[in-house]
Amino acid sequence: MKKEITNNDICEDLRYLQLLARSFPTIAAASTEIINLEAILNLPKGTEHFLADLHGEYEAFQHVLRNASGAIKRKVREIFSETLGNKEQKELCTLIYYPELKLDLVKQSTDDIDDWYFITLNRLVRVCRNVSSKYTRSKVRKALPVEFAYIIQELLHETSVDPNKQAYVDVVVKTIISTGRADDFIIAICNLIQRLTIDMLHILGDVYDRGPNPDKIMDILCDYHNFDIQWGNHDILWMGAAAGNDCCIANVVRIALRYANQGVLEDGYGINMLPLATFAMYTYADDDCTMFVPKIDMEATSLSDRTIRLISQMHKAISIIQFKLEAAVIKRHPEFEMDDRLILHKLDLEKKVFNLDGKEYALADTNFPTVDPSDPYKLTNEELDIVNKLHKSFVHSEKLKKHMTCLFRHGCIYTISNSNLLYHASIPLNEDGSLKDVQVGDKKYHGKELLGAVGNLIREAYFRTEDSPSALYALDFIWYLWCGKDSPAFDKDKMSTFERYFTKDKAAHKEQKGYYYILRDNEEVCDMILDEFGVTGEHRHIINGHVPVKTIKGEHPVKANGKLMVIDGGFSKAYQPETGIAGYTLVFHSRGFQLVQHEPFTSITKAVEEGQDIKSTTQIVEMSEHRMMVKDTDKGRELMHQIADLEKLLTAYHNGLIKETEPK
Repeated sequence: MKKEITNNDICEDLRYLQLLARSFPTIAAASTEIINLEAILNLPKGTEHFLADLHGEYEAFQHVLRNASGAIKRKVREIFSETLGNKEQKELCTLIYYPELKLDLVKQSTDDIDDWYFITLNRLVRVCRNVSSKYTRSKVRKALPVEFAYIIQELLHETSVDPNKQAYVDVVVKTIISTGRADDFIIAICNLIQRLTIDMLHILGDVYDRGPNPDKIMDILCDYHNFDIQWGNHDILWMGAAAGNDCCIANVVRIALRYANQGVLEDGYGINMLPLATFAMYTYADDDCTMFVPKIDMEATSLSDRTIRLISQMHKAISIIQFKLEAAVIKRHPEFEMDDRLILHKLDLEKKVFNLDGKEYALADTNFPTVDPSDPYKLTNEELDIVNKLHKSFVHSEKLKKHMTCLFRHGCIYTISNSNLLYHASIPLNEDGSLKDVQVGDKKYHGKELLGAVGNLIREAYFRTEDSPSALYALDFIWYLWCGKDSPAFDKDKMSTFERYFTKDKAAHKEQKGYYYILRDNEEVCDMILDEFGVTGEHRHIINGHVPVKTIKGEHPVKANGKLMVIDGGFSKAYQPETGIAGYTLVFHSRGFQLVQHEPFTSITKAVEEGQDIKSTTQIVEMSEHRMMVKDTDKGRELMHQIADLEKLLTAYHNGLIKETEPK
């Protein structure tokens, strides 16, 4: 039962209502908006897709977007199961995914192209009508391509049941063909189908590193109609690099070389790698750099032996530079408690070992030509010159600035959406499951306050206007978030980079995960975290990524009796042997949650020419007895507040407290 609106209520909000009256200057305008909003509340909620740890795998990512994690294929099957065979359904799906490429193939192999156009356009209109059915006409209209907006609206809202209307539709379609606009129209309506099938996209961190094209993923996201991102430690690393943190820059370059992805630096972001290449060639001219050979499929690569050798030399050169740069930050900030990462002074080249935690490990590589035993962490003049040139390249890259602006505009360290708490990695915990206090600056924070403080520091570092002490601390702290033991974006006792390069003893490589990863299976712990962040609702969840789910070993992504979902399934090819699959998409539609498990993507060429789609299997995670409507969502609650304000405005009009005005 609605609360009666009194004049006192209106007087308290009078200034706000007077501002609202500018948008709705009459009783009719306010009433119409209330009717519109009430109608929206009773539509089914839009479909949300959750993806994590994309790691530069552009082709697989963009295919999952194009096929909406298999949703478009399911809709085509539902619509045409009785009229089209499997082959025709597959052809239609491929056209929707890759309209430009598929049209080229069709025109090469089809005799009567006009007949094909007529049949195909009618089929596409049916699919588009289906995927647009849960939205208001207004929302669909805003998504329409401008040049075909009127025509698509006509086709979507005319029924073929009425013979007269079908004749009208047929004439429209034939005219599209006769005027030579069929190709453009098909491309436009296919893109519209893709857009309407996914209402909201959530990226749970780590767009960057390992895979070859994170820049192309960012190009897609910067133009995407509705998305958010929860920054992962790899994203934060790139944000730090763009902000001018030299440790972050060295790490970004090192990881790119580790996976032979230097192209993303040079071609994607215009980073000048020539000084590093020149330095590495003469400094490590007699070094085979065996431990620094890039992690690639040597049988499948098109890189020459000479190129691989140069990459290996550059890889080693930037790694040594990185260790020296990081040492300076560690010494500046003893509160980071990272002295164990200072290893260069623990080298014993005569014995060919290094000391770690009181134990000696055999060195797999003993060539350190730029390390002075008397001052091992000092950069040589040549190394310092490389650091300065890389710094300049990163902070002045316009493409990198554009992508970082996108990450800041659409992202944060965590978010809450429709009773789901989203973050990339963890919430630091103590052994007993309580929230861990983490030192940030001169204060300690835990839980929600910790993530808030971290998010503020990242923004301060990037958007600083002067190098004040607080800004410089923020800049150093970005690097800590990448690899610090209490970082909520990392949460391991160390990042064993040096050990992985310089010893084959795997005992030294081990990275101990924080207590969060041990306790996250506990439903009470998950409830405690959800309470800490104020997440409410009968069905509330934590959704994150960061640690690959070893599906191949029987590990399940749904934990803590359904309270936690870990959706890092191995989009990155580097992780696929470990996970046994090629990624997850978590889909949250009006009926509940479904988890889509993907097999490896072959190629766009095979998808277009042979109709090869990503093989995906869907499992139900949680289904609701009642269909979830817009009124049950965060957006619905916003709309109900708007309705309440408009009802106050109506009362103010009726009572004469605000006068109606003629719309201008």
